[in-house]
Amino acid sequence: METYGYNNPESSQNQNFNRNQGNYRSEKKLAAGILAILLGGLGIHKFYLGYIQEGIIQIVITFASCGILHFLGIVEGVIYLTMPDEQFDRTYVQNKKGWF
Repeated sequence: METYGYNNPESSQNQNFNRNQGNYRSEKKLAAGILAILLGGLGIHKFYLGYIQEGIIQIVITFASCGILHFLGIVEGVIYLTMPDEQFDRTYVQNKKGWF
């Protein structure tokens, strides 16, 4: 059975990460990417990743621009989905980088 998410890449028991085979799977990447593309202006993907303050800022920006800046969420979703799983987890889950 394949498990998802980041545990400990140095662990020999970790089934998610194998340096030789590269079969690492991110637990949050796909959901965050889809949420960003579909509901990016509302900042739902930010809340999903645990960025409460950034999510509120995203909502305010969208409403202040009358929805014109909704495309920022779409751009973030594309970035999330094109990024390798390990890099996504390292950047947005472990290091908590809130924007792009």
